[in-house]
Amino acid sequence: MTTMTHRSRLTALLAVVALASCGGGDAADASTEAQLVERARGIHERVITLDTHDDISAANFTAERNYTMDLGNQVNLPKMEAGGLDVSWMVVYTGQGDLDQAGFDAAYANAIEKFDAIHRLTEEIAPDRIGLALTSDDVRRLNAEGKKIAMIGIENGYPVGMDISRVQEFAERGGRYMSLAHNGHSQLSDSNTGERDDVWLHGGLSDLGREVIAEMNKWGIMIDLSHPSKEANLEMIELSRAPVIGSHSAARSLGDVSRSMDDELLMALKENGGVIQTVAFSSYLLPEKNAAHRDALGALETSVATEMGFEVVGRREQFGMSEEERAAYQEAFAPVAAAVESRMEAEVNAFAPPVDVADLVDNIDYMVNLIGLEHVGISSDFDGGGGVSGWNDAAETFNVTLELVRRGYSEDEIGMLWSGNLLRVLDEVQALAAEIQAGG
Repeated sequence: MTTMTHRSRLTALLAVVALASCGGGDAADASTEAQLVERARGIHERVITLDTHDDISAANFTAERNYTMDLGNQVNLPKMEAGGLDVSWMVVYTGQGDLDQAGFDAAYANAIEKFDAIHRLTEEIAPDRIGLALTSDDVRRLNAEGKKIAMIGIENGYPVGMDISRVQEFAERGGRYMSLAHNGHSQLSDSNTGERDDVWLHGGLSDLGREVIAEMNKWGIMIDLSHPSKEANLEMIELSRAPVIGSHSAARSLGDVSRSMDDELLMALKENGGVIQTVAFSSYLLPEKNAAHRDALGALETSVATEMGFEVVGRREQFGMSEEERAAYQEAFAPVAAAVESRMEAEVNAFAPPVDVADLVDNIDYMVNLIGLEHVGISSDFDGGGGVSGWNDAAETFNVTLELVRRGYSEDEIGMLWSGNLLRVLDEVQALAAEIQAGG
């Protein structure tokens, strides 16, 4: 499919503006806007919308508390249904700990708890509303049945420990992508966080990491570039016999953050045939704009919390809490958040606007123009820090499609961005795995 150029997108946008000007006045504008929204809603209902990165807490997968309820988090079944989000890649995330046996054992236990939680949701708690997909055919079948869809990604290869057989085990448990590191160097790969102090553990991948790449190719797990170092990622692309992905990354040219991909890495991903899932994470998309908004919001939160006698805990400190402690803190913070929300538009957004859906699609546009539409997708990092104004939870998913329609993307192109490109990579990875397992 020929990718629409920046110039042709501008032409499409000017055509919409011209239509809006016909007939004169606000009535014509409102009519054209209503038609555009109606068209976008039709597209949104017809394409399969797929978000490649949603963090989970195992505490939200019990009989008493689970995703059939609107838990106040960013992704759950009521929000997916309200916003038309079809596929949630639920993430088996493990924070980086010590590289010793005790650390590996704890990481493995954490991973298994989250694998089991996802299976419990799809097999015991709500199998009538959501199913687990292992292939692109599963995605289409479950979508045709009217069900929401869970898929499993693994964030950080740390739980593999020193036991390479766990790669096959994780594939058998449903894992369909895995990053080899998170924030901190793992036994498999350096992390992007080495840029902070220029301290590296492996200079890219470790020998075990290189073996794990081959095992992931063998067992049909997509290689995720979204947290390792640039050197490790370039090496992964070179070693992999299948296309790779960035499950939740942004363009570094638009925001100089070590977690994002620079143009050299994006071009290597293109040559590999992979796909980058553009992440709706404000501080990656536009760090300076986000910092200005965050500072203004922080000042308002502090003022409101002081008025209410509440002690605010910073985001970094929250990530150091246990899941139970974090949930308790967020519940206690809710009245402060509500008071802040009522004052935000006038006291924050009016002079320090947040990163929004238009900024997300600017990032998509940039990468489409650089590497081609067939190599770009969409992700949120919901419940892990992600979200932008207009797409701050799954219930607001339609707003992304609406902005894509405003930019002149066709229905076929929007389908590719939302799911087609990612599922194409999954198909290629699984086809290679079948060939390897058959002795090819």
